[in-house]
Amino acid sequence: MATGHDKIESNIGVMIILIILVVSVGGLVQIVPLFFQHSTTEAVAGLEPYSPLRLTGRDIYVREGCYVCHSQMIRPLRYETDRYGEYSKAGEFVYGHPFQFGSRRIGPDLQRVGGKYPDIWHYRHMEDPRSTSPGSIMPSYKGLAATELDLTHIADDLRIQKLLGVPYTDAQIKNAVADLRAQVNPDDAGVKDMQKRYPKAVARNFDGNAAKITEMDALVAYLQMLGTLVDFKIYDEKANLR
Repeated sequence: MATGHDKIESNIGVMIILIILVVSVGGLVQIVPLFFQHSTTEAVAGLEPYSPLRLTGRDIYVREGCYVCHSQMIRPLRYETDRYGEYSKAGEFVYGHPFQFGSRRIGPDLQRVGGKYPDIWHYRHMEDPRSTSPGSIMPSYKGLAATELDLTHIADDLRIQKLLGVPYTDAQIKNAVADLRAQVNPDDAGVKDMQKRYPKAVARNFDGNAAKITEMDALVAYLQMLGTLVDFKIYDEKANLR
């Protein structure tokens, strides 16, 4: 007569229920505490909400599936930090919905790519990856340079992000389109106002034609932001990591 474990293992229904129960409890024990740890719920020093241009570029990054080949998660291992830079902090991702950790590295990690190359390098790389990275298997995205950016939903995008916990102000939402245009054209009179709302948003004349803002402009702005918003010195002193 089956008893104990033998009785459980011989009853498939009971076994399934117990497995689900154990996995659920174990998952909750691991996940729930993270919602109460400041290091995972508070933004790191220097982080600010994405400017409208950068947020739109991030949406394009997600739409094109860039996360399939590129991760944005540098692990705290010597060979990772030597190649990619400072390891990723949980507080860097609190304004990212959805997170772009990625799961594969067919291409390099992009968490610290901002400022590593000039804008023109990114344009050429997107249009013809082999022109800047011989042997690359990345497809061409030159169509982005010919596609004008849709500005009709920018303010709505910020409102949705605010509902998700990103601290956008009413002024940032109201001026979303103007701030996006100002960041693309550094000669625009609204640049100073834009930088009051987004101090770390660098204004560049990406393609020399501010009248036509393309999806490529937005994507390059997003890539050039990665890793540039965090003040690691303040973070390390506060967390007493070094």
